[in-house]
Amino acid sequence: MKSKAIAVSSHEVRSVRALWALFLGLALLMAQAIAARAAPESFADLAEQVSPAVVNITTSTTVATSTGPAPVVPEGSPFEDFFRDFLDRNEGGPSRPRRSQALGSGFVISEDGYIVTNNHVIQGADEILIEFFEGGELEAEVIGTDPNTDLALLKVQSDTPLAYVPWGNSDESRVGDWVMAMGNPLGQGFSVSSGIVSARGRALSGSYDDYIQTDAAINRGNSGGPLFNMDGQVIGVNTAILSPNGGSIGIGFAMSSRVATNVINQLREFGETRRGWLGVRIQDVTDDVAEALGLERTAGALVTDVPEGPAAEAGIQSGDVILSFDGADVEDTRGLVARVGNTEVGKAVRIVVFREGATQTLLVTLGRREDAERTFPASAPADEPIERDILGLTISPITAELAEQLGIADGAEGLVVTDVAEDSEAFKKGLRAGDLITEAGQEAVTDVGDLEDRIASARDAGRKSLLLLVRRGGDPRFVALSLED
Repeated sequence: MKSKAIAVSSHEVRSVRALWALFLGLALLMAQAIAARAAPESFADLAEQVSPAVVNITTSTTVATSTGPAPVVPEGSPFEDFFRDFLDRNEGGPSRPRRSQALGSGFVISEDGYIVTNNHVIQGADEILIEFFEGGELEAEVIGTDPNTDLALLKVQSDTPLAYVPWGNSDESRVGDWVMAMGNPLGQGFSVSSGIVSARGRALSGSYDDYIQTDAAINRGNSGGPLFNMDGQVIGVNTAILSPNGGSIGIGFAMSSRVATNVINQLREFGETRRGWLGVRIQDVTDDVAEALGLERTAGALVTDVPEGPAAEAGIQSGDVILSFDGADVEDTRGLVARVGNTEVGKAVRIVVFREGATQTLLVTLGRREDAERTFPASAPADEPIERDILGLTISPITAELAEQLGIADGAEGLVVTDVAEDSEAFKKGLRAGDLITEAGQEAVTDVGDLEDRIASARDAGRKSLLLLVRRGGDPRFVALSLED
């Protein structure tokens, strides 16, 4: 009986524990669901917390205006006296300076007076005046600007420590998270709007773009203001809107703090940006290019040219596909450019490339993009011409006559495209007369026989397409043409 009672008791304990685990699990799921659905009761506490660090910015610029040529009025015209009086009132001169003002927003990032805003807010300004939420104005100086990300760093001198806001991690923000924007919309003074993160990783026009899209109301005058998360941290710098009428329609863009902090730190330390430079020209890998190269998936950045620079010194070659940079996979050219630019100048990084069916790891010491001087080495002259129609292209080796006619650089090597059939795949992919084919199947071609050999080799290997390196006006790109009949 005693052993039986103990056995029942153990069973009951296990049952109770199981029930508690089930209850706690259900409670946690319900709490998460409620938290996901619930909107903040109010943004008032958050707005009160961060408002002292948000500023209005007024810029003044001296511009020259012109009255234009004096009107020609027939002598004796009833308008003669009117125009004479008008010109006299305007001093009769062809031009005179006037002051132009613009408005924007910004935010303080340190108690000693560093302020972040957009470059376009202060560009060309003679005077920058900072107005604080709690009253008072201070004149600001420009510490540095970066037109590539439209960011600028200002500095004011204050007798007392200034309220400031911290940066947050934009990479932790998720689509659907609540955000709050602050600024000076349409010159109306301090204003707050709220919304959610609508999308991440948006690109507008720059190589280093990483914008957060939000439906929080952003209008003209909000430029340079902060986009806050619910912890009062800045995860974006309000920069642009998409609108057919100039007003907010719920599509606003804020440069992510991931990009902004790196740029602002460089401006604060050096007064300018110092971006990493690899020294390659690249293009995205398409499906047909991946097949032609034998890649397992369509990803990476295809190197089209390697001028003098860090990449050339490390042994990177035209035709390599960069698969990994500094331990991170490379999906496309945009991602590689941004990652390289955000890497410290002088850092030695490992790069994995795909070359001739295998991967290689190379060590590259990055240069500085701003200092880069790109030069392109000349190549040897071509052989005698033999014109031929291949893959929808009429091609010929370079002659002095063709080089002069098509503006091909002295010493250029390759096959000249003299005509393209308009119903061909080559025409659809953008090849035109005057293009120069320098490689086929990642090997140099100097005569028609070389190209025919590359085609035969690709077919023997079971390839469905052939990769050509084509130059136009000195700019290289890869084009994959089908070998199927």
